[in-house]
Amino acid sequence: MSELSHVDRSGRARMVDVSAKNETTRVAVAAGELQTTAEVVALVRADDMPKADVLSTARLAGIMGAKKTAELIPLCHQLALSSVKVDFGFTESTITIEASAKTRGQTGVEMEALTAVAVAGLTLHDMVKAVDPAATLNGVRLLTKDGGKHGHWERPGVAEPESADGAVHSAPPRDMHAEKVSRAAAVVVASTGAAAGTREDTTGPRLTEWLAGLGFSVRGPLVYADADIAVGLADALRFAPDLVITTGGTGASPTDATPEATLTLLDRELPGVAEAIRRRGTEKFPLAALSRGVAGLAGRSVVVNLPGSPGGVNDGIAVLEPLLDHLLAQVAGGGNHE
Repeated sequence: MSELSHVDRSGRARMVDVSAKNETTRVAVAAGELQTTAEVVALVRADDMPKADVLSTARLAGIMGAKKTAELIPLCHQLALSSVKVDFGFTESTITIEASAKTRGQTGVEMEALTAVAVAGLTLHDMVKAVDPAATLNGVRLLTKDGGKHGHWERPGVAEPESADGAVHSAPPRDMHAEKVSRAAAVVVASTGAAAGTREDTTGPRLTEWLAGLGFSVRGPLVYADADIAVGLADALRFAPDLVITTGGTGASPTDATPEATLTLLDRELPGVAEAIRRRGTEKFPLAALSRGVAGLAGRSVVVNLPGSPGGVNDGIAVLEPLLDHLLAQVAGGGNHE
């Protein structure tokens, strides 16, 4: 019979002694959703709530909540977190929340990720309650965890929803109301400076805005240093979205590694798409020919690399927009016209 780790043989609560465990990299991802009204979703996406900066405030609250987990939950260990990310997305009447926490140590970070989701969700409730006091925080759950003796664990059952973050950042799980979301996309930015906070990226928000306008549920922009772009792509593909678009890391500098990381994940290439994007760029800017971006299929997800410049992204949008409906229909098993 299984035993509760935080209860001793006498039935008394205890803090688990982890001193004998090996130090490994620990990662956990959790999700939840705030069920609200279509009016609130529209206001938040337009950043037009009476309390401004709704998503930014909730994101910071979630990060702070993760850092305070040991103070909030009695038997949790104090952890030196190396990373906490909180992303938001939208369905018709839901704001989805996804949080990831990472550390290197002797115990996992599941509670930190779950606390980040809960605190971010409660903050969202506080921010929107003037418009919808009946909003409900639902489905706070662990999605995945990695590290330690047991390695990888993934929530069983139906694949968790995707994310999309219209106005500001990202969109996590497609959620229990996923039937209302027609297509899912993820945007990944490869930029060491943006990941370190030393430069502002404008390409990711431009793509999320464009995709949301086409009706996609958008997760991102997910920002990673150039050296970590393989991790970023794996993160973006975790929920098998219909479309993944990357920006940055396509040039010829020693740190540009996006095409190589993408090629390791592709089952089939779409060379014509990448060439069309390059060709459009070189019509106005000859140096666009130096872009090494690729495009292809990873399972049923279309993956496209774009340059990390506003002009390169605009060229990519111009090429992709007339192709997307037919391409995604083909990948889904239809849309073939002989």
